[in-house]
Amino acid sequence: MDRIQVEHVSKRYVLGERSNTAGELVTSALRRLTTRRARSPQRELWSLRDVTFRVSEGESLGIVGRNGAGKSTILKILTRITSPTDGVARTRGRVAALLEVGTGFHPELTGRENVYLNGAILGMTRRDIARRFDSIVEFAGTERFLDTPVKRYSSGMYLRLAFAVAAHLEPDILVVDEILAVGDAEFQRKCLGRMEEAGREGRTIVYVSHDLDSLRSVCSRAMWLEAGRVRDEGATAEVVREYLRSGLSSADSGTSLLQAGPLTVTSVEAGPAHAPGTSVVMQEDVTRVTVCFTLQERIPGLDLAINLTSSKGVRVLDQALSDSEHRQLEAGDYAMSLEIPPVLNVDTYAVGVWFGTSHVDLIDEPAVTSFTLHGSDRGRPGRVLVTDFPLSVERV
Repeated sequence: MDRIQVEHVSKRYVLGERSNTAGELVTSALRRLTTRRARSPQRELWSLRDVTFRVSEGESLGIVGRNGAGKSTILKILTRITSPTDGVARTRGRVAALLEVGTGFHPELTGRENVYLNGAILGMTRRDIARRFDSIVEFAGTERFLDTPVKRYSSGMYLRLAFAVAAHLEPDILVVDEILAVGDAEFQRKCLGRMEEAGREGRTIVYVSHDLDSLRSVCSRAMWLEAGRVRDEGATAEVVREYLRSGLSSADSGTSLLQAGPLTVTSVEAGPAHAPGTSVVMQEDVTRVTVCFTLQERIPGLDLAINLTSSKGVRVLDQALSDSEHRQLEAGDYAMSLEIPPVLNVDTYAVGVWFGTSHVDLIDEPAVTSFTLHGSDRGRPGRVLVTDFPLSVERV
């Protein structure tokens, strides 16, 4: 039996359009009525184009691709957060989702109350939830804070409880986005173990992650999305191999021009901060990544990010700058810079860039350029994720 059926699904977004709430729907409708200017064709963005796939009962599907490829959009359609512009998406059974920190919990309710609320949403009785309650709390490790409103939880506590609820309330379909990247290594292992266990219990899993090793361990089948279309589908190991090969060839080709509507990335450079122009970095050097881009017009709510991926396909850094952390960028030329202290292990790293809003990914290239870190890792512990390095944007 197919738990998930997606038939010829496409999804269109309009840049700058905000329609999350009833009030915003009314406001945007009035704005269209009172504004005579025709909509510019470049402000439309198709996140998905004619996507078709099926997932059977007990099957685990991994989805890979660049952030602008449409992965998160597919998950939002499956969980009915958004609707497709064209096509049909059907799910059979109870769906539990972990898409981002904050999804599915009411901030004013306590951890205990949110567990019961989520179970009720999944159609479970209070007795069913109570039977699983201790397992959920033990997995999350939040016993001391069960009667505290979740708005006071740290992001890590929030994530642990959210995943525990999603995984232990026995949904027919479990949908997980790459939110696991924000947890520590021990928590990631627990989550992956629980997902593997859910698969053995016959549950259907859809898992999106840049951590390709975890995707290989959880999923028997994978789908590769590129520019909103299905580029490849099949056994996970084979799809991941082709995806990595494509990413490395993109890095080697030195791609220097990326464009989405009014946004153009003109150059991406990475190397030692003290010696621009070379991509060879010694382990004791500070690494600087500089992304130059041009805006033809202001994009409301524009967020920016730089990321690094190791040669094994593991995302080791993802540094973002939200619109609340920088001034609204008007039309003009800009340089975004990130300086990384000498904490990375010896390896070759692909440098990726991401530009988007809360509604849509505009540009997401995980391998625009690359640099090689030389030295010795002897006596240094392995590192999975490093964050919180200064990221800045300046007009040039």
